[in-house]
Amino acid sequence: MKRSITLLLSMLIATTLTAQQNLWQPEPLDSPEIAEDGTATLRLYAPNAKEVLVEGDFLDEATAMTRLDNGMWEYRSEPLESDMYYYSFAVDGMKGVHDPANVYMVRDVGTQMNYFIIPGTRGNLYTPQDVAHGSVSRVWAKVSDGCERRMVIYTPAGYEQGKGRYPVLYLLHGMGGDEEAWIATGRLAEIMDNLIAEGKAEPMIVVMTNGCPKHVAAPGYSHEGMWKPYMSGSMDGTFETMFPSIVEWVDSHYRTKAKRSSRAIAGLSMGGLHTLYISKEYPTMFDYVGLFSAAIYHGKEGVAIYENLEEGLAKQFSYKPKYYFVAIGSDDFLYTENEAFRHKHLKDYPYTYYESDGGHTWRNWRKYIAMFAEKLFK
Repeated sequence: MKRSITLLLSMLIATTLTAQQNLWQPEPLDSPEIAEDGTATLRLYAPNAKEVLVEGDFLDEATAMTRLDNGMWEYRSEPLESDMYYYSFAVDGMKGVHDPANVYMVRDVGTQMNYFIIPGTRGNLYTPQDVAHGSVSRVWAKVSDGCERRMVIYTPAGYEQGKGRYPVLYLLHGMGGDEEAWIATGRLAEIMDNLIAEGKAEPMIVVMTNGCPKHVAAPGYSHEGMWKPYMSGSMDGTFETMFPSIVEWVDSHYRTKAKRSSRAIAGLSMGGLHTLYISKEYPTMFDYVGLFSAAIYHGKEGVAIYENLEEGLAKQFSYKPKYYFVAIGSDDFLYTENEAFRHKHLKDYPYTYYESDGGHTWRNWRKYIAMFAEKLFK
């Protein structure tokens, strides 16, 4: 019996050394530790390091952590507003070191970042609550260029069990992003679940496409293999031209309300450029338009779809869209051209403008999509 127990223990120890699943793990550090006053304490065990810095979107610059006697490094933030925040460490000059005590990570283009959420008004919106949840599907759609392209689609709670039809929001990513960007970094499913549950947004389908025609899917999700993310995109009119076929595919495969008054389109940065010109080019397709930090004047010169903006907007607004929303941060590097666009091209039309603090960041874009969603289909 004693020998059997010893043999079993030996097998278990050997298994822990080779198994794919970590069954026995050391007690993790408490990092990040979120206090009631909104401070976040970050910790890293690095006893041989000479310098450890923390870099985050809540800091103006990389900031030194304090070394403790036990080989631990620690940093405590100032009280932070309720929101979602990113960070990483720099250890002896090596940047982008992840927090091994924090399993929560997101990818933005080619950068992986740890994150934490300060609870409260906005933080709770980005966190799953005890409400009815929608579903998130990854689907392949054959569109006008002949390729099968991957899309991420959110359907609201009750869609699978019902027979009713729903309005649709088409939500576009920025340069270097892909169809996973809004659902992961943008917290789209959490935002929609919570807004719908609170009665602040109508139940709707949200379609998140891949806006880079050079690739049919996000890295690692297609026959293209494990390609390294880079600042890929489309500003040559290709994506805008194929977009009606995306709408047609969605209408034919989902229970949509296939009409202008039940369609919205919005996008950030490059996706804002796409939104501007898709809605201008097909003025009877969308009644709701959202430009978030839009890269308005970055389309390729000489491409027909980017020409005659004034004429296109005049035609679009002749159909009296229900809601045209422009939002940007006061420190955004695209601020000047958004200001010029509003003053030159929108001066004669009804639109809603929102200016937030900060720059070209997901913290702003999450805020904008929540504001935009509350106005749709009412």
